[in-house]
Amino acid sequence: MQINGSFTVTLNPLEPNINGTDGMTFRRMSIEKVFTGPLDATSNGEMLSVMTPTKGSAGYIAIEQVVGSLEGKQGSFVLQHYGVMELGAEKLTLEVIPDSGVGQLVGLSGQMNIYIEDGNHFYEFEYQLP
Repeated sequence: MQINGSFTVTLNPLEPNINGTDGMTFRRMSIEKVFTGPLDATSNGEMLSVMTPTKGSAGYIAIEQVVGSLEGKQGSFVLQHYGVMELGAEKLTLEVIPDSGVGQLVGLSGQMNIYIEDGNHFYEFEYQLP
């Protein structure tokens, strides 16, 4: 199954931040999202990112728990993020953590793509349920 929708995101700095050396800038943030569309849910999580001294090169990891309904099925699951940017070229992977599905989402697996257009956030979620 593949679904599409939109979401809003709020990022807030968390302390303590890691002090980088040699021009590396580390940040730790909380993530709060509201998903609309076939995924009608909220999420909470944390992100750790680093920006290098080279403009456009950075990386981040994050984990967020998504709670709500997926095409009418109630439950929750956890997404893991892995993102790398090299001179502005992005590689991003969001994957459902195995065995994190709860309620009617037990056994959920899948990958999510996120993208931004004109300041608006969108998702494409390809998933499988047993």
